[in-house]
Amino acid sequence: MSRRGSPPPPSPPPQVLGVRRGEVEPDDRPERAEPLSDAEREIIQDTWGHVYKNCEDVGVSVLIRFFVNFPSAKQYFSQFHDMEDPEEMERSSQLRHHACRVMNALNTVVVNLNDPEKVTAVLALVGKAHAIKHKVEPMYFKILSGVILEVLAEDFPEFFPVEVQMVWTKLMGAVYWHVTGAYTEVGWLQVSSSAV
Repeated sequence: MSRRGSPPPPSPPPQVLGVRRGEVEPDDRPERAEPLSDAEREIIQDTWGHVYKNCEDVGVSVLIRFFVNFPSAKQYFSQFHDMEDPEEMERSSQLRHHACRVMNALNTVVVNLNDPEKVTAVLALVGKAHAIKHKVEPMYFKILSGVILEVLAEDFPEFFPVEVQMVWTKLMGAVYWHVTGAYTEVGWLQVSSSAV
């Protein structure tokens, strides 16, 4: 649910971080993630403070939009893969629990932006768990990153002007880079073009 008290609109974005619905290209993984400057880290941490005050509701809004706009992602969640109605999703304790896990992982990244080794370790754990245990295609992280950016910009417009959105886009690109690095490390080769 958004901060405004109603489920987010199911308006599919035409493009999310370079991924169009129904058109997923295999990634050309850059050699390294673009590093954040001190000023960019400060912007992220300042804006995140406003978001994290409402972390459960924001996380639920993110996951509902993700599942409404990219329903194929629900295949990885037996506890709510049959849910179609956003209001039913919003009431799901399992979805709320996973939303909190997503937001807490992102919080760990943001809080530790000055400790690149900690960020790398956290995202490696996330990537390996999703690759080995859950067998989630890595492109869903790219899609989810775009959905997170959309929800933050819409629910917190006063804290996410275009310049801040650009910094957050850079962060989410780094998150995706680290997560896919963990996939590569465990030998993940599967990239499907039919998943969304």
